[in-house]
Amino acid sequence: MRDAVIVEAVRTPIGKGKPTGALAQVHPVQLLAHTLKSLVERSGIDPALIDDVIGGTVDQVGEQAMNTTRYAVLAAGLPDTVPATTVDRQCGSSQQAVHFAAQGVIAGAYDMVVACGVESMSRVPMWSNVPAGKDPFGPGVAARYPEGLLPQGISAELISAKWSLTRAEMDAFAVSSHRKAAAAWEAGLFDAETAPLEGVTRDECVRPDSTPEILAGLRPAYRDPNFAERFPQIEWNITAGNTSPLNDGASAVLITSGETAARLGLRPLARLHSFAVTGSDPLLMLTGVVPATEKVLARAGLSLGDIDLFEVNEAFASVVLAWRQETGADLDKVNVKGGAIALGHPLGASGTRLTTTLVHAMRERGARYGLQTMCEAGGLANAMILESV
Repeated sequence: MRDAVIVEAVRTPIGKGKPTGALAQVHPVQLLAHTLKSLVERSGIDPALIDDVIGGTVDQVGEQAMNTTRYAVLAAGLPDTVPATTVDRQCGSSQQAVHFAAQGVIAGAYDMVVACGVESMSRVPMWSNVPAGKDPFGPGVAARYPEGLLPQGISAELISAKWSLTRAEMDAFAVSSHRKAAAAWEAGLFDAETAPLEGVTRDECVRPDSTPEILAGLRPAYRDPNFAERFPQIEWNITAGNTSPLNDGASAVLITSGETAARLGLRPLARLHSFAVTGSDPLLMLTGVVPATEKVLARAGLSLGDIDLFEVNEAFASVVLAWRQETGADLDKVNVKGGAIALGHPLGASGTRLTTTLVHAMRERGARYGLQTMCEAGGLANAMILESV
């Protein structure tokens, strides 16, 4: 059976997803094109050998419409013979792109493929793909959930309540994320994975001076009297401080078979070992990382103790802390360079951003196995395991 290996991984610095953000003036196609061009330059490959480019984007509308990945390929100067497609599994879109790309290599459909993702939340705001007054769910979903589905922030509050997570715990986790990210930047640990753009060299949202006292002063972000009546157990502990921000960014990984890498003289960073995707309760919505972790470990024939490093997307602190309670994972092995609360969460780019950070961290720390998992809107989650080679 063929294997699939990552031979290069790169991302942009991550900007604030608002009009004054550091990357707000960069068109999303150009954001993604920058990572594709950097990926080709760093690997030294002939881009004509790329069999496909699979990209993730969540809000596929406006400047992120019309198969953004294809136009990023052209903007990057790759041959027009290189095909591309854009997928949407919400926050896990580019992690799903990695799964599809690796599975294509393993199946023999590809020899070399790029998985990538982009989101410019300053130029294409979240939910801008749903016009006012339009229902993206339809009558069947309304009948199944007559009281209505929930915003993610309310789901994060329900998770906090169900797992008895305190405001202090979540704020402390958020502060830790910022401190780890700041320390990693100061130590130069992000240099190998980032490609500066438009004079931007660092992630814009990292706050090294964040403290629990500062975060304690923030107001609840999602307090709502209607949801308070429907869910009296909610304590309104989710704030902007223990939640990922809105961001702009792009990321990409180059995947080949081990045989192709050897033939071309490419150095593998990691082997793509196992994959899983799960559905979960769409009201709690963000808890799928728990069964996804269990599923991918079972498929890999590994236990939690075999995993040296974890990347668990920090959409909300409550998600990671509930996952930790259920799995028993050691937080010292989780998001060792900080996570999305500090680094940012440019939706469609986050999956391959986590992969990029994970493969570089594995090499830096001599880790054998790394596990990546992400929660996704609608009650979905992806998980995969990487192995050093």
